[in-house]
Amino acid sequence: MQRRTTFHALLGLGAAALLATSAAQADSGPAIRILVGFPAGGSSDAIARLLAQGLQQELGRSVMVENKPGAGGQIAAQTLKGAKPDGTTLFLSNSHTVAMIPLTISNPGFDTAKDFAPVAMVAVNPDVFVLNTGVLGKPNAGLRDFAQWVAANPAKGNVGVPAPASAPDFAVGVVARALGADLKSVPYRGDAPIVQDVMAGQVPAGIGSVGAMLQPAKAGKLRIVAVNGTSRLPILPDVPTYAELGIKGYEDMIFNGVFAPAGTPAPVIDSYSAAITKVVKSPEFADKLANLGISAHAGNAADLNARLKATQDFSATMVRNAGYKPQ
Repeated sequence: MQRRTTFHALLGLGAAALLATSAAQADSGPAIRILVGFPAGGSSDAIARLLAQGLQQELGRSVMVENKPGAGGQIAAQTLKGAKPDGTTLFLSNSHTVAMIPLTISNPGFDTAKDFAPVAMVAVNPDVFVLNTGVLGKPNAGLRDFAQWVAANPAKGNVGVPAPASAPDFAVGVVARALGADLKSVPYRGDAPIVQDVMAGQVPAGIGSVGAMLQPAKAGKLRIVAVNGTSRLPILPDVPTYAELGIKGYEDMIFNGVFAPAGTPAPVIDSYSAAITKVVKSPEFADKLANLGISAHAGNAADLNARLKATQDFSATMVRNAGYKPQ
């Protein structure tokens, strides 16, 4: 599930990164490409380009971002599977591609455990639940107010989600069961159209990345009423978690991590892991991500592998509880 956004900040960021990643003057090795499974301009792309800038400086090698959009990241994942394990190809993936897709697609064209080698954690990107409070007629409405409005307005409990069979898609069922509300997920292609339709009142509610929803919320065009994760976000201190609202089962946050082809030598993995961790821990990287509503999250290969397994278990529970069968 890609976080396609329209942040103006990404435009300048992308241009700067493209210049930086195409003009290395003193390479100490072959160029490195970072695959991204979504189009330029989205959050995964923005994270990858920031990371490429940092790695180029850290490694003294040319680092290029290569977008392979389509099928929720499957095309990029398949490209990584077919790449030589020589350290020249990496994959900046979100957890939807590597954890959820294998549970919901019968033949995704890759096996995360067999085909990929974890390298390092990079970021976490929480989801938020948003409302058009004008439609509800209550400017300060919260999630339970929305449930009450749905009860009084049958068949209008539509909630936009960024993709079918995604964590937000299944989360609609989690929220519906917890609140006893008749909610229906409406799949979109990314976050951006959800933002537009919620603001326009085409759907009264939506679930998407905090990065996509933050600026419209600040402008008063929609209202953020819940966030996933186990604690409130520093940038949204007044917004409760789902758990605080008595809704359990949507605590896991989307993460972004770097993977290499299976069989990549351990010394290469260790070298990249150390370099990525150094970049992610830098104040410059963290601050730029924070401006997009994304949290830098450093971790080595073992940390990424542990996070992946935890997310796979969490996702499996969501899919099972929804009674969903792989397509």
